[in-house]
Amino acid sequence: MNIIRNPEKSTWSGLLERPRLNHSTLEEQVQKIIDDVALNGDAAVSKYTREFDHYDAANLEVTAEEIQAAKGNVSKELRRAIEEAHWNIQTFHKKQMHTYETIVTTAGVRCWQKPVPMSSVGLYIPGGSAPLLSTVLMLGIPAKIAGCKDVILCSPPDSSGQVSSSILYIANLLGIDRVFRVGGVQAIAAMAHGTESIPAVNKIFGPGNQYVTMAKQLVSRETVAIDMPAGPSELAVVADSNANPAFIASDLLSQAEHGPDSQVLLLTDSDAMIDRVKIELEKQLKELPRKEIASKALDNSKMILLGGQQEIMEMVNAYAPEHLIIVTANYADLAEQVLNAGSVFLGDYTPESAGDYASGTNHTLPTNGWAHSYSGINMDSFYKKITFQEISRYGLVNIGDAIMTMAEAEELQAHSNAVSIRLRSTEND
Repeated sequence: MNIIRNPEKSTWSGLLERPRLNHSTLEEQVQKIIDDVALNGDAAVSKYTREFDHYDAANLEVTAEEIQAAKGNVSKELRRAIEEAHWNIQTFHKKQMHTYETIVTTAGVRCWQKPVPMSSVGLYIPGGSAPLLSTVLMLGIPAKIAGCKDVILCSPPDSSGQVSSSILYIANLLGIDRVFRVGGVQAIAAMAHGTESIPAVNKIFGPGNQYVTMAKQLVSRETVAIDMPAGPSELAVVADSNANPAFIASDLLSQAEHGPDSQVLLLTDSDAMIDRVKIELEKQLKELPRKEIASKALDNSKMILLGGQQEIMEMVNAYAPEHLIIVTANYADLAEQVLNAGSVFLGDYTPESAGDYASGTNHTLPTNGWAHSYSGINMDSFYKKITFQEISRYGLVNIGDAIMTMAEAEELQAHSNAVSIRLRSTEND
């Protein structure tokens, strides 16, 4: 990791840049695939599956028999872990459900809001070197709680055409019975535009690499909504001189192992802590099966010494991390100062991996600074909120003058007439 000590604020924006591909080149490459899939459907999807996943897909949809058989390939230990995580995630998300009251804004005027579940949603589950089985829980559970009618899932196959058994097992557990062996940009394009095999959906959920994130942003300009821009994983750790360097190193590496384009930061006011964490990183990195991937991510990463906790929190909020760990003696006080973050982990015994799997919070979070303006996945993500109003004649008399005056000020006479004609009718009656 790069070590920076007491940087001037004028340099912060450069220091906090995420690793990225050439944006214009990336957009051009991704748009080409999207257009091809929109025009040529399954044929284009199969072509890119051969090119990127090295599998010649005769059938894009995973069969019911394959889904049922997946359970036999998942160990009892993993099934128990999945059940525990399922319970906690479901418990947390169910508690987010709200009751909506009818509000009388003035006499004779009733307004209310009705949450309506998205009718069709598509879940993108990254595969590749590390199939994210936990993401099926994070997206599938709230989709099912919300009551989304049609839920489909896309995940890239291995070179033999198999989707991870654990992903299929969880999909079956949640009642998601349409799964497609498609990944990458072609999966996003297929769910956005529909193909002969893959239905178009109203909203696409799920994290991915920079190609997938770009694809989601591009299709959202057309006819489909997306959850958020959610790309390569990232983590910031705030630590004081009393924090445990072994714990910190383990958290930094837990995000670094996601991919070479991940990024982790250590922000501290203790120079000695930087040295101690550096030693622990070197020690723990040697033992990781994915050490080459983690090492590349660490090249994108930084340990930054700052002058005090106020300056640290200013940098945290400027960076807007996907994940934020605070391990200081006064972590509860610093937590109150967090303005921009996807999910926050407090204290020595709250590793980020708890939120990734089983604490109950959702791990699908905004990255790349999008935590300045986006929330992580929650129950509201799966609903549209439709407002209703019902106005009696008396109510229209009450607010009619305000409506007509404002409409006429905007020179929208027909808006004013829609009220006045009703009020005249009231007078005649």
